[in-house]
Amino acid sequence: MDGHSVKLQTAIPGPRSKEIAERRNKYVPRGISNNCHSFVKKAQGAVVEDVDGNIYIDFAGAIGTINVGHSHPKVVSAIEEQASRFIHTGFNVMMYESYIDLAERLCKLAPGGFAKKTAFFNSGAEAVENAVKIARKYTKRQGIISFTRGFHGRTLMTMTMTSKVKPYKFGFGPFAPEVYKAPYPYVYRRPEGLSEQQYSEMIIEQFEQFLLAEAAPETIAAVVMEPVQGEGGFIVPDTNFVKRVREICSQYGILFVADEIQTGFARTGKYFAIDHFGVVPDLITVSKSLGAGVPISGVIGRADIMDAAEAGEIGGTYAGSPLGCQAALAVLDIIEEEKLNERAEKLGTRVIEKMKQLSTRFDCIGDVRGLGAMCAMEIVKDKQTKTPDKEGVAKIVKAANERGLLLLSAGLYGNVIRLLMPITITDEQLEEGLQILEAAFTDVYHKSETSFAGR
Repeated sequence: MDGHSVKLQTAIPGPRSKEIAERRNKYVPRGISNNCHSFVKKAQGAVVEDVDGNIYIDFAGAIGTINVGHSHPKVVSAIEEQASRFIHTGFNVMMYESYIDLAERLCKLAPGGFAKKTAFFNSGAEAVENAVKIARKYTKRQGIISFTRGFHGRTLMTMTMTSKVKPYKFGFGPFAPEVYKAPYPYVYRRPEGLSEQQYSEMIIEQFEQFLLAEAAPETIAAVVMEPVQGEGGFIVPDTNFVKRVREICSQYGILFVADEIQTGFARTGKYFAIDHFGVVPDLITVSKSLGAGVPISGVIGRADIMDAAEAGEIGGTYAGSPLGCQAALAVLDIIEEEKLNERAEKLGTRVIEKMKQLSTRFDCIGDVRGLGAMCAMEIVKDKQTKTPDKEGVAKIVKAANERGLLLLSAGLYGNVIRLLMPITITDEQLEEGLQILEAAFTDVYHKSETSFAGR
C-alpha cells in the first residue's frame, strides 16, 4: 500500500464503464449531462469506486449533496431501520413522527426568534416553487425577484428564476410571468477604478433603481437570494448588500427568501450561510446535503407565513418521505457530533491557501474566493482583460477526472472551478486531491514544474 486513496486500474473511463455508456446512450436522453463518464460501484466518505475498480477522491460531492460524506454509517443505519418498519405512507394520508421531529429541529436551528414552521418536499427546485407559492399566498402579490447569475432549478418557475440561458433555459420558453432579475455584486468583475466599498454602494443603488424602473415593490411577493451563488460561480456578496436588500424587503412588505439549497448544512461553516450576514430571512429553502443523498427538501419560515396556505394547497405524494426524514435527522446529529461547521472552516482555510499558492504559479487563475468550505477559482485567458477561459476549465476537469479526482465547473461563463468535497474528508485525502488538482493544471497549462509527480 502506498498510502494514497486514489487507485487507477484502467484508463478513465474504463472498459466496463464504456460498455455501460453504450446502453446509456441508447436508452437515456442526451439532455441529461454527465460530468464524469465512469459508472460508480460504491462510495464511502470522500472516496468513490467505479465499476472498473478505479478509486477517486470526490471534490464534487454530488453537487453539494454529500456534506457528511458518502454512505455515512449513521445515515445508512437510519435508512435501513426506517425501511424495515415502513417505506412510505404519504404524510397526507397517515402521518409519521419523524416528519415532526425534523420540522422541529430545523425550526429551532433556523435564524430568527419568532415562531416557525417547516414543510417538506422532494427536490430543491420543488422547495423554491413552494416558497414562491407560499409567498404569493401570504402577500397576495405576484411578483418575484431573483438575481443575475442565480440558479434555482429546472422546473418552469425555477428555470424562469434562473439566470443562465444555456443550458438551462434555451429553447424551453415561454417562461413564467412576473419574474424579475436584479443585479447581484460580483467584486472580481467590478468596473475598473472602483474600490470594493464604492462598488457595493453602486450595486445597492442599482437595486434601489431597479425597484423604480423594472418592478414596483408594492407588487413583489418575494426576493429570492442565494447567500452565496452556487452555479453562478460561488460569488460571495458583501454584507452591506445583503442587509440593504433585507431592509428594503421589510420596508415594502416583501418576503426575503434565502435559497440555502447548496449553501446549507455546514458547507460554509454554519448550518445556514445567511447567518454570516447577520440577516434573518422570512423563508429558507433547503435540500441537497440535508438528506445526504436521499431526496428531501423543505421550506422553513415564519409560522404566520407558512400557515397562509390552506389544507391541501401544498404538499405532494412523496413530499417529506420517511426515508428522507430519517436520513436528515441523522445528518443533523452528524453535523453536531462531528463538529462539521468547525471542520468546514478549517477545510476552507486550507483550500483557499492552496488556491492562492496555485495562483502564483498559474497566470490563468484570475480570482480565488469562498466562504467556509465553499471555495472556487475563476479561470481566465488574461488577468488584465479577465477574458473567461471556459475551454481551459473543461480541460482541467477532464484532466482531474483522468487522474482520479471528481471535479465540477460553474459560473455564468463556465470558467469557474468549484470545490464541494465532503466535509468529512480526511486531511490526507484533502491534500492528495489538491495535489491532483495542481497536476491537472500542469497538464493543461504545460508548466514544467509541479509539486505532484505521480498519477
